[in-house]
This record gives sequence, structure tokens and C-alpha cells, in this order.
Amino acid sequence: MFETVVIGLLVLWALGVLTSFYMGGLIHVLLFLAIALVVFRQRQGRRL
Repeated sequence: MFETVVIGLLVLWALGVLTSFYMGGLIHVLLFLAIALVVFRQRQGRRL
């Protein structure tokens, strides 16, 4: 179980490093949109 978590985090870290070089700010825009959508849905009273 612990090894799976560590491997998953390493893969996500590697993807983050690669996207920061190749996609620039796109990942930050997508993160902002995801957070804004969650807040919007919470204010409407919908469940995630």
C-alpha cells in the first residue's frame, strides 16, 4: 500500500515537472477553473 502511494506521488511529480516546462501556465489555469467550479457548485447546493 505504501509503495503504491509513493509510486503514484512520484508519477504525479514527474508529470508536474514536465507540464511546467512544456505547457507553461496552462496547468495553473486548469487548476483555477477546477477550484472555481467546485466553489460554484457548493454555492448552488449541489454535491460533488
